[in-house]
Amino acid sequence: MSAQSKHLHLFVASTNPGKLREYRALASAANAPVEIVSIPDFDAVPIHEEDAPTFAENAVGKALYYSRFTAGLVLADDSGLVVPSLGGAPGVHSARYAGPGASDADRIQKLLLEMGDMKGEDRHARFVCVLALAEAGEARGLFSASAEGEILEAPKGENGFGYDPVFFFTELGKTYAEISGEEKNLYSHRGKAFHKALDFLMGQRRDAPA
Repeated sequence: MSAQSKHLHLFVASTNPGKLREYRALASAANAPVEIVSIPDFDAVPIHEEDAPTFAENAVGKALYYSRFTAGLVLADDSGLVVPSLGGAPGVHSARYAGPGASDADRIQKLLLEMGDMKGEDRHARFVCVLALAEAGEARGLFSASAEGEILEAPKGENGFGYDPVFFFTELGKTYAEISGEEKNLYSHRGKAFHKALDFLMGQRRDAPA
């Protein structure tokens, strides 16, 4: 079997079901011979603290760390919501914005309270995703993308996860929670970053000897 025809296993350093679903859908939509799986016994691995000040440092640190616990290519990302009028918050703390154990609804409520009666450009926001690939403790690639929008005053839509219901994606005129999975795969910050990673991986496979 040639290197190009082999199925590539990509181990994701996350147990977030929303992320895993999105990555699997992205790989499927691109007809990429990639199987997206969570790192085996991920919950048993000592946790890596994401305490770096930037998305890139957190993504790389996480990928390098978890790649030492599995034989294969590890994918890790750090992503979050950046609101300039809040000094960049929630930023790298997006998942922990309302404290440990908080729900998506708790984080959204805190964000809306912090923004209060802000109007116009003060409600501008962007989603950022930085994705890192590592293998056996060595970095293999780093990819980033963003999506611009604004924060609504109340949630809209039933899809997605995290801050999706209040992130109004101006390019499509809907919140992330109102767009279809296919639309999100095409336009989201995570979708665009993952496509860059896929292009890189598939390019390497094409160049590999049979």
